[in-house]
Amino acid sequence: MLESAETFAPVPHTAEDDARLFADPAFKTAWDALEEEYAALGELLQARKQAGLTQAEVAARMGTTKSAVSRLEASLRSEHHSPSFATLRKYAHACGKRLVIKMV
Repeated sequence: MLESAETFAPVPHTAEDDARLFADPAFKTAWDALEEEYAALGELLQARKQAGLTQAEVAARMGTTKSAVSRLEASLRSEHHSPSFATLRKYAHACGKRLVIKMV
């Protein structure tokens, strides 16, 4: 855990870094495997941002806690937990959206 903002030192990332990483077939395979999870997470975060809501506000509308919403958003990047359809629907409704699932 960081003690202060001064201890945080972001690592620079360049287009050359991307080119080098994606040239590795194992990296490309691992990256592609995460596409669906990150797309789903992006949809949740975009819905919340468009609604102008914080995690705490979404939680209040869902009848849960901010930490539960935080775990929900993080769970889409985890292979250990998948949210239920009902939970995703509650999240969508809390953001003033409808949950629609498509296969393409």
